[in-house]
Amino acid sequence: MAAPPFPSDAHIGALPPHFWSAVLQRNNRFDGIFWYGVSTTGIYCRPSCPSRRPRPDRVRFFGTCEEAEAAGFRACLRCRPRAAGDPAAADVVAVCRRLAAAVAEGVEAADLSVAAVAAGQGLSDTTLHRRFRAVLGCTPAQFVESLRLTALRDRLRAGESIAEATYGAGFGSASRVYERSGAHLGMTPGAYARGGAGERIGVVVVPTPLGALLVAGTETGLCAVRLGDDAGALRADLAAEFPAAEVVEAEAAVQDWAAALAAYVAGERPWPRLPVDVRGTAFQRRVWEALREIPPGATITYRDLACRIGKPTAQRAVARAVASNPVALAVPCHRVVPAAGGTGGYRWGPERKARLLAGEAEAVTEDA
Repeated sequence: MAAPPFPSDAHIGALPPHFWSAVLQRNNRFDGIFWYGVSTTGIYCRPSCPSRRPRPDRVRFFGTCEEAEAAGFRACLRCRPRAAGDPAAADVVAVCRRLAAAVAEGVEAADLSVAAVAAGQGLSDTTLHRRFRAVLGCTPAQFVESLRLTALRDRLRAGESIAEATYGAGFGSASRVYERSGAHLGMTPGAYARGGAGERIGVVVVPTPLGALLVAGTETGLCAVRLGDDAGALRADLAAEFPAAEVVEAEAAVQDWAAALAAYVAGERPWPRLPVDVRGTAFQRRVWEALREIPPGATITYRDLACRIGKPTAQRAVARAVASNPVALAVPCHRVVPAAGGTGGYRWGPERKARLLAGEAEAVTEDA
């Protein structure tokens, strides 16, 4: 079977989650990997385009400029998507297509050799890993796992049984699917397959100096806290994630939590320790709890965070757990910074992270 264009003419649900995050963050590392078109404007762009972020239900993704133009989209005049990108991206794109084709065919992890794929592209395994890190910010194995979990999600949504979806997505057994799906689904495959059925989620979006802040919670605590530029897009993302849940306008408790977070972002009150209702693996929960112990105004490196939870060799796993935090601000993942210096990346944009850290440092100085 020939490798399909990747992620050709796909909607958000067909993509690894970090691709949509790249659009939200205007991440130029993904330029040359994919392009996105907006149905309401008829324009397609690079992921790093400075234009206003579109609503997710109006976005289509393409593996090449030609595919976007064949679908009737015209090139953006701001980001000039046809301009030459990073030469290394071409190799990464080719390998992404091969890996995506293998996952689409249901090839099991044990039978999928990343080294063989690299050799087929004329690259060594080491070179391929280095280029993946530079362009996508992840390893080929992490990319494949993201594809598999995305395929699992889509198969469950299409009505397949858990067993069918598990094996169809290329997982050799179901024994570890529940643990591995925690970061991607936010719940077990069975609960996700029901679209959040049985869950009652109160939601509110409030304005802050960092943009729109979506706060959602159950009667137990916060289950989603997200930042963005468009309130409608934030609500649409939440609704798409839990189509069978009862999503209602927030009642008093969630409204109070939202007000506390908004006041904290505005520098009007200290960081609030709020109740959370999040689902994740035991490892993720350890990381998230450790994050809540970092005081405002302080930062920690991934290495030190790994040591703090007693897993000094698990820095990459710690980084993935930090990135999968479903309740921004309430679990202050913005306080984790790279050992090399600087603020590092942030799901909601590095500018927001820098402003959060600066605001906390200023508040600590004023209190001293």
